Amino acid sequence: MPMTDDELRERLTLARYPRSSAYPHRWVYEHAMGPNPLWLAEALAEVMALEPGMRVLDMGCGKAITSIFLAKEFGVKAWATDLWIKPTDNWQRIREQGLHDQVFPIYAEAHDLPFAEGFFDALVSIDSYHYFGTDELYLSYYARFVRPGGQIGIVVPGHRVEPESDPAGFHGPEWWRRHWETSGAVTVETADLLPHGWDDWLLWNTVGNQAYDQPDDSGDIPMLRADGGRSLGFTRLVARSSAE
Repeated sequence: MPMTDDELRERLTLARYPRSSAYPHRWVYEHAMGPNPLWLAEALAEVMALEPGMRVLDMGCGKAITSIFLAKEFGVKAWATDLWIKPTDNWQRIREQGLHDQVFPIYAEAHDLPFAEGFFDALVSIDSYHYFGTDELYLSYYARFVRPGGQIGIVVPGHRVEPESDPAGFHGPEWWRRHWETSGAVTVETADLLPHGWDDWLLWNTVGNQAYDQPDDSGDIPMLRADGGRSLGFTRLVARSSAE
C-alpha cells in the first residue's frame, strides 16, 4: 500500500535537517531529480554565509526547489538556472510558492552563462556540479560571476576513499580541494564529507521506492548497498573568490 503523508513524515523527519522537515516530503519527491535536494541544500547552507537580499546563482537547480528553499529560509534572491528543465515549468512552481519577486528561472548551459561578471554574492550547486565542473579550467570561468570575496559552494556525490577512477565523476573532498585551489581562482574554506551522507542517501531512496511501490533494488540502492557505507557519500565544498 502507498505510504500516507504522515508515514512519510515519520520516516523522513530528521533532527539534523530541521528546516527541510517543514516541507512536504511528497512534494520534494515529486520534484527531486536525485537524493533529497533540500537536505543537501540545508547542509551546504550550514557552512555558507547566506543573508537576506543576497543574489545567489543556483546552478543546475533542476526543478528549482533548492532555489525555493534558499529563498524562503534565508531570504536570498535566487537565479534558478538549469539546462534540462524549461524555465516556464520552474516559473510555475516558483509562483505557486509566492516567490515571483525572489526566484528567477533561467535556461542556460553551464559553459555559456548569461550573467554579468561579479553579479552574484554567492554561487551554489546542489548535486549537479560534477556534471560540468570536473574540467580543470571550468572553475576559472564559473568564478567570474561572483563578486570579489564571494562564496562558491557545492554538494556532490563523493567518496571517503578516492577511487582510481569513477565514470560518474564522483570525487572526495581532498580531490575537489586540489582541483579548485589549482585554478588560483578561489581559496577553499570547507572540504568535507557530509555526516550521515550515505545513510541519508539510502534512506531517501528506500522510503521513496516503498512510497511509490517501486522495486526495493531499483535506482541507486544496489550501488549503495554494495558500498555498505564504506566510501560513498556527499562531498561538501565551500570556497571564497580570490578575485580583487
